[in-house]
Amino acid sequence: MKVFTGADPRMGLGDVAAYARRVEAAGYDGMHVSETVHDPFLLALIALQSTSRIVVRTSVALAFVRSPLLTAYTAWDLARTSGGRFHLGLGSQIRQNIEQRYAMPWGPPAARMAEYVRVVRAAFETFRTGELTPFEGEHYRFTRMQPYFNPHQAADGETPSPPIYLGGVGRRMCTVAGEVADGLIAHPTGSSPQSLAQDIRPAVAEGAASAGRDPADCDIVAGFQVIAGATEADLDAERERQRRQFAFLYSTPEYRRELERCGLGELREPLARMVRANDWGRLPDLVTDEVLSALSPSARYEALPELIHDRIGGLADAVTLALPADPAHDVEIARVMRRLRDLD
Repeated sequence: MKVFTGADPRMGLGDVAAYARRVEAAGYDGMHVSETVHDPFLLALIALQSTSRIVVRTSVALAFVRSPLLTAYTAWDLARTSGGRFHLGLGSQIRQNIEQRYAMPWGPPAARMAEYVRVVRAAFETFRTGELTPFEGEHYRFTRMQPYFNPHQAADGETPSPPIYLGGVGRRMCTVAGEVADGLIAHPTGSSPQSLAQDIRPAVAEGAASAGRDPADCDIVAGFQVIAGATEADLDAERERQRRQFAFLYSTPEYRRELERCGLGELREPLARMVRANDWGRLPDLVTDEVLSALSPSARYEALPELIHDRIGGLADAVTLALPADPAHDVEIARVMRRLRDLD
């Protein structure tokens, strides 16, 4: 099982290089960069230029705020700059953010995403061969590429096109991933063993079957929620950090299904009201330790590999695992990853 980590979305651009080097030194297979307050492709470029081994993947860049050709140009350049270590992760976001924050039009996300990926792949093939590979669909048309605008270089045939991953929450997007993508990045609110087994893997298999693909051709990356640390004090601190994040995650309607699955459906409305009122003081009353443990199991580092393997081994091809807050614990997380790979 491969292991990726993320980065604080508010990390300053000047801190990304050192952080990426730390991720690589700790033994991770790769690093995810998100689209929140910085351009994810800029973050990816800094991380790639600062490392030599790890994969850097956008998790996720928002598709519907960009032209698919513009996305293809950027991904193509990052892949070649890094010798193939860049992976393109794409997501749809919710309608309110697309229309009200990005001032862009909204449309049926699953159908649009399937076409968007096909346009990006057609662009990659156009760049690879030097000849237009057109695409015409209901939502996108890619029918023109003059040689002057084609980055094709005859001698540049060794670096493969960037793999494309989709961020998925609902069943329809997971089905699209199985149909057109190289992988699915499961949201933390949908990466429990139950969600992976009952929702995500069947949806990916359904999409793969519709396209005549092997479901194994679509990797599943689990954003598995776990509370980990070297000591009980570390676990307590991580528990409080996750408690603060809980309301943001589960107040979003699309992410609430896991609450229902875990028998916590009664939290849906109180969380939504608290967020609307900006009433964060009541958070500890709602998100008790019992609630956290139902969604995020706890383990000290020495027990963490077995916990991850026992819960999602065979259900995911990769997992995300946080880099310790204290760099002194990097040696511990490196042991976790070595042991987890031994268990496969």
